[in-house]
Amino acid sequence: LRFRLAGYPRKHNEGRVEVFYNDEWGTICDDDFTLGNAHVLCRHLGFVAATGWAHSAKYGKGVGRIWLDNVNCAGSEKSIGDCKHRGWGNSDCSHEEDAGVVCKDERIPGFKDSNVIEVRKLLARVGSWVMSRMPQGVGQSGNSPWGFREAALAFLVVLPGGAPGDPRGREALSSPGRVAGDISAATGRAGRGSGLLSPHRLFTERQQLNYRLHSVSCTGTEVHLSMCSFEFYRGNSSAACGGGMPAVVSCVPGPLFATGNAHKKKQRQQQQQQGQPRIRLKGGARVGEGRVEVLKSSEWGTICDDRWNLQSASVVCRELGFGSAKEALTGARMGQGTGPIHLNEVQCRGTEKSLWNCPLRNITQEDCKHTEDAAVRCNIPYMGYENLIRLSGGRSRFEGRVEVAVGAGDGDQRRWGLVCGEGWGTLEAMVACRQLGLGFANHGLQETWYWDASNVTEMVMSGVKCTGHEMSLSHCQHHGASLSCRNTGTRFAAGVICSETASDLLLHAPLVQETAYIEDRPLHMLYCAAEENCLASSARLANWPYGHRRLLRFSSQIHNRGRADFRPKAGRHSWVWHECH
Repeated sequence: LRFRLAGYPRKHNEGRVEVFYNDEWGTICDDDFTLGNAHVLCRHLGFVAATGWAHSAKYGKGVGRIWLDNVNCAGSEKSIGDCKHRGWGNSDCSHEEDAGVVCKDERIPGFKDSNVIEVRKLLARVGSWVMSRMPQGVGQSGNSPWGFREAALAFLVVLPGGAPGDPRGREALSSPGRVAGDISAATGRAGRGSGLLSPHRLFTERQQLNYRLHSVSCTGTEVHLSMCSFEFYRGNSSAACGGGMPAVVSCVPGPLFATGNAHKKKQRQQQQQQGQPRIRLKGGARVGEGRVEVLKSSEWGTICDDRWNLQSASVVCRELGFGSAKEALTGARMGQGTGPIHLNEVQCRGTEKSLWNCPLRNITQEDCKHTEDAAVRCNIPYMGYENLIRLSGGRSRFEGRVEVAVGAGDGDQRRWGLVCGEGWGTLEAMVACRQLGLGFANHGLQETWYWDASNVTEMVMSGVKCTGHEMSLSHCQHHGASLSCRNTGTRFAAGVICSETASDLLLHAPLVQETAYIEDRPLHMLYCAAEENCLASSARLANWPYGHRRLLRFSSQIHNRGRADFRPKAGRHSWVWHECH
C-alpha cells in the first residue's frame, strides 16, 4: 500500500488521504471515521501521530475509486488494512464524503519525506553519448505520438546495451516496476531540456530493443514523466512498437552547471542584459533548495504557502536554471524570512517561464505570517562532482580531512591526495561541503593532525581560493600542477566540519538609521570602552581622564534567519569574564 496527501488549500502535513491499491489511486470515505484512523494513516505518511481529521471533502473531491468505507481503527494498528472496514472497493459513498487528516508536524526518524519524487542517478553524459551516435537530419517528426512536450520533461534513453558507465546495461528500463523511478531520474537531472529529437532508428545499434512504455502523452505541465498518461507493454515486449522507434531526447545542464569559459561568458552577458534577478533561494543547505524570495519594489520578500504546489515550485526551479521541482515545501521548512511577504496563492499551470507570469494575489500583512513561508527542493543535473572529493578521519560523515581525486580523466588512474591548509578558510570549506552534499560549513580547518586516520599523504592541491559560490573545489582558483605549500606534512592538510543547518544573521538596518545620534561623552566614563578596544586609536593620546570623545551611538537588532541557533565558535571553556560586564 502507498499513501499520499492531496487537495487544497492545505499545508504539507494535512490533506485528503489517497491510497494506491490494485494499481489505482483512490480515496477513503468519512463514514465512522475516527482519530484512531487518522493516527494510523499519519504513520503511513511518515508523521508520528495525528492531531485531527476532516470530513465532507474539506480538501476538495478526489477522483477514481473510493477504496475504503466504515474504517474503524483502534489507533495502534501497523496498517490501515489491519483495521475493520467493509472491504476494498466496497463503498456506498460519493467523493463529497472524502476523508482528510491533519498530522502532527513531526517526522518519524528515518522516514523518507512525503511529496518527494524519488530520483535515480543517471550519468549526465548519456544524452550527449546517444546524440553523438545519431545520424544527421534527426529531428524530423515521425508518426509516433511522442513529441516536444515529452522532451521537456525527461531524457529517456532506451538502449539495448546501456550507456558507457551504466552497469545496468540493457536492463536499465527492463521491468515495469522500475520504469517510473528511472524516468523520474531522467526528468529533473538535466537543468533545462534542450530540444527533443523525435524517434529515430539508431542505425549503429541493431540489437533487439525491449520496449516497456508506449502512448506517452504529456501536457507539458507535469513535473516528471510518470505523471503523464502512458501504457505498459504486456507479455512479449520484444515484438512491441512494430511501427515505431525508440524515443530519444538530449538535455543540457542549466547555466549554473555550465563548464568552460565560453558558457560562463555567455552566462555573464545574459545576466547583464537581464539586470538583477527577481527571484532567489535562501536558507537551503544544498544546491537547488531554499526559501523562495522575490524582489518587488526594490525590496526582497517571501511567498506565502497558501496553495503552494509542485507546479508552482517547478516554475521557480526552471526559472533559476534547475530541473523540475521534487518538493514543494510549506510551513517555513527552510527557515522564516524577514521583511514583507509579497505574494500569496500562487497558482502556476507549470508552463510559465517565470513565477511573475503565474496567477497570484498580492497580500496584506494580516493574510500570512513568516511561519508560512514557501520553499522548494529542485532536481539538479547529476554532474558527478561528489565522486571527486571525500572526508577521512572524522568522528562523523560531516567532518574530516579533505581528500580530492586527481588524474581522473582521459583514462588515467584516479589517485587521492590532500589539500594544503595554507590560506584555507570558511569560503573554501563552503565549497567543499557543497560538493560533498553535506550542507553548510561550520569550520574550515588549516590543521588536521587529530584526524590522521588515512594512508593518503601526498599533497595534490594548494593555493585554493574560492568565492564561496563554486560547485567544486576544482572550479576555485588554485596553483594547478605548480604546487606551493610551505607546510607539507599531513598535519597541515585542510579539513572541514559541515552541517545540514546553520544560523544566518541579518542586521536590521532601518533601526540603525532611525536611532543613530551623536554624543559627546567624558573620558572618565569610557574606561571600559577603551579596555575593549571600542574607541579609535587616537584615544590613547588623550589626556585621561579629562576631556571627551565624540561618539556615534545607535541601537541594533540582529535577526537569525537560519535554521540553527547562533553559537560562538569559541567553546565556553575559553570565554573570559570581563569586569565591565
